Amino acid sequence: MHVLAEANLRLDANAVDYVLLAFYFLLVLGIGYLARRQVSSSLDFFLSGRSLPAWVTGLAFISANLGAIEVMGMSANGAQYGLPTAHYFWIGAVPAMLFLGIVMMPFYYGSKVRSVPEFMLRRFGKPAHLVNGISFAAAQILIAGANLFLLATVVNVLLGWPIWVSIVLAAVIVLSYTALGGLSAAIYNEVLQFFVILAALIPLTVVGLYKVGGWEGLVEKVTASPGGAEQLDSWPGTELTGFADNFLSVLGLVFGLGFVLSFGYWTTNFVEVQRAMASKSMSAARRTPIIGAFPKIFIPFIVIIPGMIAAVTVTELMGENKAALLAGDDAASGATFNNALLYLMRDLLPNGMLGIAIAGLLASFMAGMAANLSSFNTVFTYDIWQSYIKKGREDAYYLRFGRTITAVGTVLAIGTAFIASTYSNLMDYLQQLFSFFNAPLFATFILGMFWKRMTATAGWVGLVSGTFSAIGVFILAETGVWDLPGQGASFVGAGAAFVVDIVVSVVVTYMTQPKPEAQLAGLVYSLTPKDSLKHSTTGDDAGWYRKPGLLAGIALAITIILNFIF
Repeated sequence: MHVLAEANLRLDANAVDYVLLAFYFLLVLGIGYLARRQVSSSLDFFLSGRSLPAWVTGLAFISANLGAIEVMGMSANGAQYGLPTAHYFWIGAVPAMLFLGIVMMPFYYGSKVRSVPEFMLRRFGKPAHLVNGISFAAAQILIAGANLFLLATVVNVLLGWPIWVSIVLAAVIVLSYTALGGLSAAIYNEVLQFFVILAALIPLTVVGLYKVGGWEGLVEKVTASPGGAEQLDSWPGTELTGFADNFLSVLGLVFGLGFVLSFGYWTTNFVEVQRAMASKSMSAARRTPIIGAFPKIFIPFIVIIPGMIAAVTVTELMGENKAALLAGDDAASGATFNNALLYLMRDLLPNGMLGIAIAGLLASFMAGMAANLSSFNTVFTYDIWQSYIKKGREDAYYLRFGRTITAVGTVLAIGTAFIASTYSNLMDYLQQLFSFFNAPLFATFILGMFWKRMTATAGWVGLVSGTFSAIGVFILAETGVWDLPGQGASFVGAGAAFVVDIVVSVVVTYMTQPKPEAQLAGLVYSLTPKDSLKHSTTGDDAGWYRKPGLLAGIALAITIILNFIF
């Protein structure tokens, strides 16, 4: 593990910065305390009683994703690969978010399920439900650990405390408000954190661009740096994918990232779907991911560009040091790309502004980790504990258990934080996890939703086969049997998981008996009454600016234009 408390990374915070930080933490805990007063049932704790407006759930939807991984990981990617990182947003997020709002959300919200695994239970039965519940819970703990590790590195840099002390402190703060107020506390804090993150990153980007002489100055410096002009065009992104061939690189981006990883993450990941399910109406639930897509389109400009600026202005990351890092030698400067944003903050921001920036970073990490914990506690309580271990207890029991398992999840995340600490670019780690957990789930999900013949046995066998094929690709890449640099291993693993899952599911389906059609209404597209998929257009849902289809069309048009410009 890299020790980040070296003098060269210590942020020169003063009393003003610490006062701002203390105020922010009091505000976060206060929101948790106030939200607790609204929690009287398990539905309130796990799904906010389905009472929140679309703008709140929409901002929480994007803030839950704007965690440490997004802010530090994407700026690390910006420093390492440059503009091809924008694919994680314009190819790897927005289209899938729009698909979730238009096609998938009516199923989730309309069927009144409380979690994605519960949808799997109704469609495929207990084995698929249990496999999905366990794999999802494991994924959330691993991802929460990555958020926690990055949160701890910032506390470590700020105060010089040992990493393990920082990890425990950070975990306790997030646990406090998530266990107090449940999903409402997490969501309202995520809305606050969204604005704090913007207040931190926009000035950093503006000051950074001013320092390098504007966009033209940045282009000039990046062209002359290791990695060169390729870092200024998002296509074909060969460095990012690890494929030397342009066609294979584009195929990897469009199919591996844009379809399998992206749709797998956004449409079946309960961390995100949970926010939309907390909405107060079907229309608000559909608008949630679409509203979230608009900030998502523009976030690359405040996370990737600071990373690119860091790679041409920060001593530890530029010139020979960057060349060494690109070659895999992170001992040369003692730095990693993960620290790009911290270095830039150290070099550019005055006191006061530094306090806001640090609060913004901490906000992003806490938003990400709280999202992981609030979805972990829901799935573990409803889909594992209530379904298989302690059935038929009173509601108050599950509410108490939900708070307890939140604490257990936090302790486990402290353990997984040390796994995350072994990666010099955490996006490599995250994409690997998504290829294991999300890609096969998406294949099972999409097949089951649109193919009524698919059987319950095919559901869980396909899921397990897909997961193991992705793990197989990972092992082959790690042992050097396949040479897949960059994030190529996760793209290939995701593609393999998806294809294997589909093939196995089709074969098993024709060897087993399907469910009667009467049991599949509301779970398969062709068997669901079209009226049940419609939403109201009156009252709070009236007005052209509340039409999900129109909003999705505008977001898609902007995304296509940006892909052509960059």
